[in-house]
Amino acid sequence: MIRIKVLVIFGGQSSEHEVSIVSANSVLDALDRNKYDVQTIGISKDGKWYWGVEPKHWLKQKGEILPNYKQVTLVLNPQDPKFIALDGNSLPNDGKTDIIIPVLHGPKGEDGTIQGLFEIAGLPYVGSGVLGSALGMDKDRMKAVFREAGLPIVPHCTIMRSELTTNLNKVIEAITKQIGFPCFIKPANLGSSVGISKARNEEELIDALQLAAQFDRKLIVEKGVEAREIEVSVLGNDEAKASLPGEIIPSKEFYDYDAKYNDTGSKLIIPAELDPKVVKLLQEYAVKAFYAVAASGLGRVDFFVTADNEIFVNEINTMPGFTPISMYPKLWAVSGLAYAELIDTLIKLGLESYEEKRSLRV
Repeated sequence: MIRIKVLVIFGGQSSEHEVSIVSANSVLDALDRNKYDVQTIGISKDGKWYWGVEPKHWLKQKGEILPNYKQVTLVLNPQDPKFIALDGNSLPNDGKTDIIIPVLHGPKGEDGTIQGLFEIAGLPYVGSGVLGSALGMDKDRMKAVFREAGLPIVPHCTIMRSELTTNLNKVIEAITKQIGFPCFIKPANLGSSVGISKARNEEELIDALQLAAQFDRKLIVEKGVEAREIEVSVLGNDEAKASLPGEIIPSKEFYDYDAKYNDTGSKLIIPAELDPKVVKLLQEYAVKAFYAVAASGLGRVDFFVTADNEIFVNEINTMPGFTPISMYPKLWAVSGLAYAELIDTLIKLGLESYEEKRSLRV
């Protein structure tokens, strides 16, 4: 049997660099070597691409570049796309691949930038395209299309970082009047809860805005709601399906980066204990949110569900975590799709999407 050549790319220039490496390690463990000829590229924090990086070793080495890692670059030739080693040496499969799995979280990996590079090069890849990735990353634009699609969202406002130095008092006054306390402050273009804070008063609000501004020039301020945190996984292209929902009970006041990846006290209840009518509505909203941002392949939609079953769509993540404790694969497992089968399906969907684009007239 001819094996499909798969290239897993991970790391990247993002504060989610380490999470990406852990996710990639799980994906690599799940890929059936009888079906796939697997190669890897690790992107260092300074943006260099290295062929042959093993994620589990890279974590132990704290990103150190070993001599057997070959720095590579991509040849932008849609008729014959491939990677070449900068030192002139040969690469496995002549640097060619049948499909890329970009296990990259955050900016320069999940925001449409690297997807645009793959499109120009003519390379098939797993996951959303340029538009879906960009909308899924920018919480401000994401909420705008959610609202346009008629999806329920919590009250929020958008603040530019420049306003913190020119009109801080006016910003605080506007947030206090429009949103109130408690509220959550987030960088607009980041994931894994990096840079997110909860503010209960003006002093905490100022600190939270300054923290979020370290990560992005655009900040989102959302009204705090008393609600359960529910997540739903979505899989597919034109006929996307939603998984059973899962619930997060964070060990801290909210599900921040530390609670997600370092604190084992957080609980994941899969499937979530919800009224069947609420489950059905969550699944409908998840698929609707998926299509609203023009996502494809995969996505995880996060919700708030109040005590009286009022639902708010919080956000979509177009390249959700694939770590051993991540919700996305766990939700599909309880919905009847094992991890390895999930990866097989994502590769199939990526190849289908590529072939459909190739069928278009130029």
